[in-house]
Amino acid sequence: MKIGILETGKVGSELLERHGPYPNMFLNLLRKADPDAEIVTYDIVSKSDIPTSPHVVDGWIITGSKHGVYDDIPWIEPLKDFLREAYAAKAPIVGVCFGHQILAEALGGRVEKSHKGWGCGVHQYTLDAREPWMGEGGDTLAIHAMHQDQVVEKPADARVIASSDFCEFAGLAYGDTAFSIQPHPEFNAGFAGDLVKARSGDVIDHDVADAGLATLGSHVDNDLVSQWMIDFFRRVAAQKAAA
Repeated sequence: MKIGILETGKVGSELLERHGPYPNMFLNLLRKADPDAEIVTYDIVSKSDIPTSPHVVDGWIITGSKHGVYDDIPWIEPLKDFLREAYAAKAPIVGVCFGHQILAEALGGRVEKSHKGWGCGVHQYTLDAREPWMGEGGDTLAIHAMHQDQVVEKPADARVIASSDFCEFAGLAYGDTAFSIQPHPEFNAGFAGDLVKARSGDVIDHDVADAGLATLGSHVDNDLVSQWMIDFFRRVAAQKAAA
């Protein structure tokens, strides 16, 4: 299985040597469920490397980013156009954090900086619906979060699959071929901690950062979300093969 990573953000230079780039984090995540998973990276943020077709890989993952979907950046609108094209073509799409937000905006939702401020550390979410690719399991999800922006209006055809008091639309599903989540299943505790520390006092208030840091090391469901992603991509591929 070959997945296209739409790289919309870069790991800061102070963390890159220790933790590697975001595409590598997603490859490590995917290989928890499929050791043979491969990726091809499209450098959106540095090179505006928009794919020429939604069908050149088996599925797409949109990464997180320091940017906002409302920022005046040359690649934002072309990326939205590509996501609309891919969705219309029923190419499987997974969005994470910024990827969750820009997919919602591309399909008719709205994103803004939340009045609730920053969220970081391990957040707990309620699973509001269970999609076929989610398998069996509990009713909650624990994942590392790092965001201030939020989806505040979901697209008309989006279904809420995860929520919390802090983030009402933390997980959305679209038809049979797209889903997205606000938190970061690709983060491990080491990277999440270093990222919070790097932003503490500058981007994130010290008290919020300290509260987030105190949650690190608690259980996270990264392996579960890895399985969701692989089962989702496989399910869409099987549906196409049967059509």
